Amino acid sequence: MADEETRVRAATLADASGIARVHVNSWRETYAELVPGRFFSESAFGRRKTWWTERLSENPRFGTIFVALRGNAIIGFASAGPAVGSDVEKGHPAVRETHLYTIYLLASEHGAGVGRSLLQNVIGEAPAQLWVAAGNARAIAFYERNGFRADGVEVTDPAIEGLVEIRMVR
Repeated sequence: MADEETRVRAATLADASGIARVHVNSWRETYAELVPGRFFSESAFGRRKTWWTERLSENPRFGTIFVALRGNAIIGFASAGPAVGSDVEKGHPAVRETHLYTIYLLASEHGAGVGRSLLQNVIGEAPAQLWVAAGNARAIAFYERNGFRADGVEVTDPAIEGLVEIRMVR
């Protein structure tokens, strides 16, 4: 229900399926014109559920993961942590210690402040970096409103033909 209160909390292992569903559905809603359908098929959901189950089972957990809920339903999630590894660097050395790995919301939640709440919970006002699809104008505008700026570094994703990502920092 739209009038139910939204709350944000740290993710638990029990959230893996809900996070995976939002992950796949938000890709379908946001990236249908940018990436192949294999990224938001039912088999993609199964792969994401396994991946999130593994991440949420780590002890200690690498970074932080938060979920946004309306009632008992997960409507968004975000994760951040140390700016290390190939997915963070993409061939370019990290320029911040913290990296925003993910922030995804169902399209019905865009503009309601849920993204900002998730962002605050995973990185606060800390300096950070992230990668975003160059064709995702809505996300770029969100990050700019939250103090991020493109730093001129771009990569073409080798796994997704034609997908260009830009790095944003604050």
